[in-house]
Amino acid sequence: MPKPIIAIVGRPNVGKSTIFNRIVGERVSIVEDIPGVTRDRIYSSGEWLNVDFNIIDTGGIDIGDEPFLEQIKQQAEIAIDEADVIIFLVNGRDGITAADEEVAKILYKSKKPVVLAVNKVDNPEMRELIYDFYALGYGEPFPISGTHGLGLGDLLDEAAKHFPKEKDEDYGEDVIKFSLIGRPNVGKSSLVNALLGEDRVIVSDLAGTTRDAIDTKFTKEDQEYVVIDTAGMRKRGKVYESTEKYSVLRALKAIERSDVVLVVLNAEEGIIEQDKKIAGYAQEAGKAVVIVVNKWDTVEKDEKTMKKFEENIREHFQFLTYAPIVFLSAKTKKRTHTLLPMIDLASESHAVRVETSILNDVIMDAVAMNPTPTHNGNRLKIYYTTQVAIKPPTFVVFVNDPELMHFSYKRFLENKLREAFGFEGTPIKIIARPRK
Repeated sequence: MPKPIIAIVGRPNVGKSTIFNRIVGERVSIVEDIPGVTRDRIYSSGEWLNVDFNIIDTGGIDIGDEPFLEQIKQQAEIAIDEADVIIFLVNGRDGITAADEEVAKILYKSKKPVVLAVNKVDNPEMRELIYDFYALGYGEPFPISGTHGLGLGDLLDEAAKHFPKEKDEDYGEDVIKFSLIGRPNVGKSSLVNALLGEDRVIVSDLAGTTRDAIDTKFTKEDQEYVVIDTAGMRKRGKVYESTEKYSVLRALKAIERSDVVLVVLNAEEGIIEQDKKIAGYAQEAGKAVVIVVNKWDTVEKDEKTMKKFEENIREHFQFLTYAPIVFLSAKTKKRTHTLLPMIDLASESHAVRVETSILNDVIMDAVAMNPTPTHNGNRLKIYYTTQVAIKPPTFVVFVNDPELMHFSYKRFLENKLREAFGFEGTPIKIIARPRK
């Protein structure tokens, strides 16, 4: 089931970004720590009462040259489209403003749960500031202080009451679920149509499986697939077209439900920063990834063109070195037949289990080839390795001191595991733990 989504909505200068940062805590800096990915702070993850959720900071939306109130309106509309729960944030020291009333009117129409939070109530003596805000019609306002972190627990308690309870569709373990993500106009819908239009493909539409997504189940050569179509989630196109970075949000729900994510690039336009941001969410989610270069028919080519393009991808997507690259044209269907076999390979790698004895042989051979590092006279000792999870494959290495496991040596072990077992298309995780 996808994570619930909270959106923080309100006029400028009420403290939306401060509250956002308070709620996500250290996670913002953690998700930024991916080589080759630059992040904005418009989206992140949080956790409350052992429930993971996604959170949107609409204060980071840039609507260009739109008038002031129109910007507020469009930001609120985006939040309404995306969120399960909306935190309506106001500034207690300012009282109710005309802009607050404008946001309130928009949220009335949303039919989404709204929790009213009054910010800048920095001490109990200021609690009386909240009473005027009953007039907005959202029940009891929650007094909070972004500066001091006060009241956020009660606020999140209330928000969590409104998290959706529905369960995701269970397709069975043998069904490969994949989604296509990328900027607008890279050809995602055309590629879906090309895949579904191939010979011997049996198709059935399953609309509304999870909120606004459209799932299409099909079978090819006895393998069942479900393509999770983000195009089925489009609403109010003008708003999204004017805020391109919100194409990230178009993809988040689909990524979470997928086994394999296809990162679709436009061969005509090349690679831009937004492509890297969107791909970074798939990597962060631990999904198998295939990079798809669409519209390859529009590129003037010689014998070196494909190799140069691939080198360019590897340079920009250094965090996806394991992802295979497929060049194709959805329009002409040239090379589209190469995509499903690559999806199969990535899905199989994502679910690989390695026998413990063989795994330890590989690790010990790696250590013999490249001895463990030392720090301040202490040498890292590796005692035992075991696989603890799949999707993605996750390995725990028991050592004398996890602090001695430098990231470069962890990368060396990852490379040796890939040499031995393939893992093409999937990230793998290596966790160092002390031996008890």
